[in-house]
Amino acid sequence: MNTAVVLLPGLNRDRDMIAALTTITGKAPKTVWQTETSLPDVDLVVIPGGFSFGDYLRCGAIAARAPVMRAVVEAAGRGVPVLGVCNGFQILCEAGLLPGALMRNTTLRFVCREVKLEVVTAETRFTSGYTKGQVIRCPVAHHDGNYFADDETLSQLEGEGRVVFRYAEGTNPNGAVRDIAGIVNAEGNVLGMMPHPENLVEPEHGGTDGRAIFESALGLSASLAA
Repeated sequence: MNTAVVLLPGLNRDRDMIAALTTITGKAPKTVWQTETSLPDVDLVVIPGGFSFGDYLRCGAIAARAPVMRAVVEAAGRGVPVLGVCNGFQILCEAGLLPGALMRNTTLRFVCREVKLEVVTAETRFTSGYTKGQVIRCPVAHHDGNYFADDETLSQLEGEGRVVFRYAEGTNPNGAVRDIAGIVNAEGNVLGMMPHPENLVEPEHGGTDGRAIFESALGLSASLAA
């Protein structure tokens, strides 16, 4: 399986994502710099976490206007799976690929710890390796992860089954509305999530709870113990 990781100034989780994808697919992903205007032919495009362009203006606002993002939008429109993690989620929202916005954590503090996530639906391109209602572990590391959208948008997301992950067991680290940790677009091929599944994909990480997100997206056989 071929994958690609988008590189932007200020991102700092690109190496983690490259390592995770290499472990899962057995092949190093292609890397695509911000100035590129096209993407290679791949099965999954990932925008990793960090602080693109120093999070100036708004988190992800400048990155969403980089030349490479036009290619990402076009790829998503063709049905290519796109995953945005942490700052990647913020960039997807700023680029208009996902609704809503990521605001400052309600504590106004950076959080870096493990949380619990409920798999709200297993009927997406990214969660078929899980079961509905399954609770998994996943680390977070962010200052602006407080997901917000207006009531109409939230009702649409809920009604269309597009809320994919919620913070579970009282572990919401940022005050996100309705405990939302990850959502997909209407077509189901773009997922944005604040937690970092790439940091929990092999036993040496202390668990493999995040692995099925990548395996599901790539159509690989995957199952995790509940």
